[in-house]
Amino acid sequence: MPLKFLRLKHLKALESYFWKYRYRLFLGILFIVVSNYFAVLAPQVTGYVFDVVQRSFGIEPQKTTFTYDWLVNWFIQYAEQHKTISVIALCGITILVLALIRGIFMFLMRQTIIVMSRHIEFDQKNQIFQHYLTLDTNFYKTHSTGDLMNRMAEDVSRVRMFTGPAIMYFINLVSLISLSVYYMVKKDPLLTLYVLAPLPILAVTIYVVNTIINKKSERIQALLSDLTTNAQESYSGIRVIKSFVQEKAMFEFFDKNSEEYKQNAIGLAKTEALYFPSMTLLIGLSTLLTIMIGGIYAIYGQHNIKMSTIAEFVMYINMLTFPVGAIGWTASMIQRAAASQKRINEFLHTEPAIVNPANAVKPALQGSIVFDNVDFVYPNTGIQALTHFNLQIKKGQKIAIIGHTGSGKTTIAQLLLRMYDPTVGSVRIDGIDLRQMDLQELRRQISYVPQDVFLFSDTINNNILFSPAGSTENETAVKAARYASVEREIENFHDKYETMVGERGVTLSGGQKQRISIARALAKDPQIVVFDDCLSAVDARTEKEILGNLSIYLQHKTAIIITHRIFTLFDFDTIVVLDEGKIVETGTHNELLSLNGYYAYLYEQQLQQEREEG
Repeated sequence: MPLKFLRLKHLKALESYFWKYRYRLFLGILFIVVSNYFAVLAPQVTGYVFDVVQRSFGIEPQKTTFTYDWLVNWFIQYAEQHKTISVIALCGITILVLALIRGIFMFLMRQTIIVMSRHIEFDQKNQIFQHYLTLDTNFYKTHSTGDLMNRMAEDVSRVRMFTGPAIMYFINLVSLISLSVYYMVKKDPLLTLYVLAPLPILAVTIYVVNTIINKKSERIQALLSDLTTNAQESYSGIRVIKSFVQEKAMFEFFDKNSEEYKQNAIGLAKTEALYFPSMTLLIGLSTLLTIMIGGIYAIYGQHNIKMSTIAEFVMYINMLTFPVGAIGWTASMIQRAAASQKRINEFLHTEPAIVNPANAVKPALQGSIVFDNVDFVYPNTGIQALTHFNLQIKKGQKIAIIGHTGSGKTTIAQLLLRMYDPTVGSVRIDGIDLRQMDLQELRRQISYVPQDVFLFSDTINNNILFSPAGSTENETAVKAARYASVEREIENFHDKYETMVGERGVTLSGGQKQRISIARALAKDPQIVVFDDCLSAVDARTEKEILGNLSIYLQHKTAIIITHRIFTLFDFDTIVVLDEGKIVETGTHNELLSLNGYYAYLYEQQLQQEREEG
């Protein structure tokens, strides 16, 4: 139990939201109290009707002292001036009016409290997403996409259940119980004690049952997450499943997960089956005690209890059924919200490893790049990607970085974009350390074509013109597509540049996705361009065409082309050969061939492979 209450401290993070929407919150509390005030008047009017009827039959004395709310007493003074039948009609209309007024305030209550929770949900999701955008690359390597989505969707949804329904039900619970008990004690303290005795037992029972339900729900939620992940991966990898004829195996795997989910869901349903019968039993017990004890007192004329008192108490007990029953439900929502808010806080308190310096400079980059004695170790794996890496690139030079997989080529691009900071050493552009530059301004002035091509589920035109630094004109997209040798294929599509590429570009071939990604980088028109193995999915003829176009486009720009292939058709100023994070050879194509070293070996291997393929 202490641990559960200890979790509640995580909900303190919501104080700023409550303060932002304080007027809605305060109005909501007011509307809840007022609606319950009008609710507790109905039993008193009903009790008065019983007195009127009994007096008309001579069962009760004509002069009766009424212990009701001042508003009900005011109504009685007016009603007493009329005949019995008129009084009964007036009481019926009054009860209807009280229900109508209560309904209006309940509507206003939901329009303030529940709408407030939706505003908080909106703000919280925006806050989380905005924070996600500030986190560094390493964060995304150590956290799954499913977990990130779950915290924004499921966890925020659970927190909303606290900021909306849980708060509303809790205030409703406190106000209705307070008002009801006040008027019950005012009417008869002893009978109140008897009839309310089972309610604490009801509250504890519901709390225990809800705790069990909560644990089972957590298990079911985890199983549902696994089931959803299984289905999502199957949909995404359907081509692989079909090509390896694994439909039956995948179905059996899904069926196993689905069966486990079903069994746990049935177990939860059985537990929940105890919930409402238990609540009904104990509420019925309170009602029975009211009628039995109140009836005995009324028969023997004890404690001044009349039939009207019994009627009032029965109505109060029935009014308390939902609030008391909601104790366990509300407690469960609060606990789940606290656990979810803790998970959200963990992310919101995560500081990005890559941040803007206090006095960031925003230079217009010219393209002179220096890697000065750089060492880099990936923080999540401990792998040393670069060791004593030194490279100087002058403005306008074209540099090729060649090496086998895992040699550290991509790391160079990541450091240049400041996705990571060097473990040792520094990276400078135009003599300025990247750690002194404004982060967004740095990345805005460098075009990068990543090794893993990613296209958004949008039109080809919007994918090409994605960069904020690029033009919004369609002519820019057409020109960039022409340089990337993808213009003809786009023109052959039915909707041309307005063609939707589908999720992650699924409707396009690998080569088309790579070339559109190249076009996106070219449309940005920066002074520094980095291509990371971006021609691996194109054929030899298209590769030749793209390289020819790039040689024209890159004439006055600094370019770094990272590749595992040797491009003999592109005139590089320097070719850097990497092996295990170290530079093993540098020079032009002919100079490196004359060394008859690692580069010459790679070139011979490539020629042999081309002869075998051709």
